[in-house]
Amino acid sequence: MSVKVRIDKWLWAIRVYKTRSLANDACQSGKIKINSTRIKPSRTIQIGDRITVQKGYIKFDYEVTGIIEKRVSATLAQQNYIDHTPEEEKIKTNTKLFTPQYQREKGQGRPTKKDRRDLDKLLESFEE
Repeated sequence: MSVKVRIDKWLWAIRVYKTRSLANDACQSGKIKINSTRIKPSRTIQIGDRITVQKGYIKFDYEVTGIIEKRVSATLAQQNYIDHTPEEEKIKTNTKLFTPQYQREKGQGRPTKKDRRDLDKLLESFEE
């Protein structure tokens, strides 16, 4: 007996997405591919499928080794896939892309027009 599970349900069960609706939205917007083809959220998965998940700047690459449809603990979820994501992709989370470039002191409120112009001049001087 083969178990059929939707891709959005499987991605939620292995904890790639926090909710099933987020996994569904990702499938509909084309951020999920199975064997390099765009899919719908209702597509069923099989053991051996290669799934590419685009989350922000990072492309995760998973291979299906088990099929589950209920959300389980993280250690049990890891037994149902193999992560083929290159280390270079995983390192992207630690870059400056995800950190704010400018911060104001707490309690100063919103910047005024003059503060904004000064900040723009400062940033332009670094670009030159």
